[in-house]
Amino acid sequence: MPTLVVILGPTGVGKTELSLQLAQEYGCPIVSADSRQIYRDLPIGTAAPTAEEQAQVEHYFIACKSLIETYNAGQYARDCKVLLSNLFTKHEHVVMVGGSMMYIDAVCNGLDDIPDVPAAIRQEVREAYNQRGLEWLQTEVQHLDPAYWVEVDQQNPQRLMHCVEICRATGQPYSSFRKRGATAMERGFDVEYRVVTRPREELYERINLRVHKMIEAGLLDEARSAFEQLGISLLPMADDEQSMLPNSLNTVGYKELLPYFKGEYTLERAIELIQQNSRHYAKRQMTWWRSKGFNF
Repeated sequence: MPTLVVILGPTGVGKTELSLQLAQEYGCPIVSADSRQIYRDLPIGTAAPTAEEQAQVEHYFIACKSLIETYNAGQYARDCKVLLSNLFTKHEHVVMVGGSMMYIDAVCNGLDDIPDVPAAIRQEVREAYNQRGLEWLQTEVQHLDPAYWVEVDQQNPQRLMHCVEICRATGQPYSSFRKRGATAMERGFDVEYRVVTRPREELYERINLRVHKMIEAGLLDEARSAFEQLGISLLPMADDEQSMLPNSLNTVGYKELLPYFKGEYTLERAIELIQQNSRHYAKRQMTWWRSKGFNF
């Protein structure tokens, strides 16, 4: 069977460099499994492969969706499997790299069998979030599904709300619907994992430095342009106003800059928060993969 070579590791660890090296050795393309690099107009904040890197090796799922589009792991798995079936007619290996754990898991282990949620429950959860905020949502997920809490992006209200919706609709933990494991025959290809690690102190230093490099490369202009493109006001919000960023911008590096643009804190504070939240995200990534049996 052909082999999908999956590079695992936390943000900032050096997965891109290894992906280029392996793709050149195998003479094969790279498939991105990054839920934010898939969007156009965000190359700096998502640390997308540069034009020079993409010129070295053919890449897929980079900058192919508009900022307003919604996209999830299920859609990615379906689209990716169609792509892989075509690529494997030409290549014995394909390299997959990215930090979106659910995207990788959906391709390698199959899609979740998630039940539908009644519209009334969906509306009920959304209204509760709008009234009570993110902290309430986080507490609900911790209480309803502790197993999912340790692996989810705890700052992502869409994913947290989805968990609460499923729990309320079924009376069962959301994580109970996510236990599956596709075989190689079911997938149509083997999976070979390459794990990239660094000492935590070194990793955090790399993350902190990368944020400064993003700022120097023009992250502020990129983020401001993205917010304006989507009609998101950069004026100070009223105290009781709630905003929910679209998937494309609800990510580290952009959501911390919105309050800065609104004058709620300094650029120095925004940079500190981007670094801090990037480190937290790296920790969640490692926790996720450890729960799957990988050594981080």
